[in-house]
Amino acid sequence: MDVKKGKARSVFIGICVAPAVILFIIFMLVPTFNVFKMSLYKWGGYSNTKEFVGFNNFKILMEDMNFFRSFQNTVLLIACVTIVTMALSLLFAAILTREKIKGQNFFRIIFYIPNILSVVVISAIFSAIYDPTNGLLNSIIGIFRGADKDPILWLGDQKLVIYSLIIALIWQAIGYYMVMYMASMSAVPVDLYESASLDGAGRLNQFFEITLPLIWTNIRTTLTFFIISTINMAFLFVKAMVAKGMADVGLSFMYAQKDEGLYGYAMAAGVIIFLFSFTLSAVVNHVTKRDVLQM
Repeated sequence: MDVKKGKARSVFIGICVAPAVILFIIFMLVPTFNVFKMSLYKWGGYSNTKEFVGFNNFKILMEDMNFFRSFQNTVLLIACVTIVTMALSLLFAAILTREKIKGQNFFRIIFYIPNILSVVVISAIFSAIYDPTNGLLNSIIGIFRGADKDPILWLGDQKLVIYSLIIALIWQAIGYYMVMYMASMSAVPVDLYESASLDGAGRLNQFFEITLPLIWTNIRTTLTFFIISTINMAFLFVKAMVAKGMADVGLSFMYAQKDEGLYGYAMAAGVIIFLFSFTLSAVVNHVTKRDVLQM
C-alpha cells in the first residue's frame, strides 16, 4: 500500500508540475536557445535566406562604438540605481519600521504608489517635470539662476539624459523594495533591540549590527533581482521618455539593430547582454554570500 501511495503521490506531483515545466521550456528555454543560434547567422528577420557567419557578428560587435556606448550606459544605470535605491529603501524601511511616526500606513502607501503605475505613466510624469519650458524642475532652478537664462535640456542633452533616467528609475523602484525590507525588519525580535539599548548601542549601531545581518538574505535576493530588473526597466524608460538616438542602453541598441534588418547582429548583442547580466548576478551573489544568522 505504501508503495502504491508513493507512486500515486509522485504521479500527482508530476501532473501538477508538468504544465509549468512545459510552459517554461516553450517560452523560456527554446527562445533562449534560438537567440544563441541566430546570433551565428546573418539574417534580416523576414526572409527565408540565412547565412551562417559563425562568430563574425560578435567580432563586428566588439568594434562597434555605439554598442560600447550603450553598454556603458547600462552599467552606469545598474551601478547608480542599485546603490541609491537600496540605500534609500533600507533607510525608509528602518524609519517606518522602528520609529513611531504618525501616519505610518499613509507613508507606506505613498511610497508604494510609483510601483503600481505603468512605465508610460511614470515617463509622462517625468517628461512633464523635465520639460525645458514649463517643467517643474527648470521652474524651481530658474528661481535661483534666473528665468531668462537658457533652460536646461534634461532629456535633450546627452550628458544629462542618463542622470535624468536614473532619477526616474530610483523613484519608481524605492517603494517596492522598501516594502520588502519592512517585511523582513518586522520579523526581527524587539528583544534584540532592547538588549542592545541597555548595552548602550545607538540606533545606527543597532541598524548595522542587528538589522542588516538578520535581513541580509533578503538583501542578497533583491540585489540579484534588481540587476536584471534595471536592465529591462532602463530599456522601457528609454523607449518611453528619450528621443531616438539621444541615449541608448543595451536592449534599446539591440532593438534598433533588429529594426534595421540586422536580426542576427541584434541577437549577438542580446547574447552579450544575457551573459553580462547572468555573470554579474553570479558575482554579486558570490560576493555577498555569508553565513545565515538565526534570530
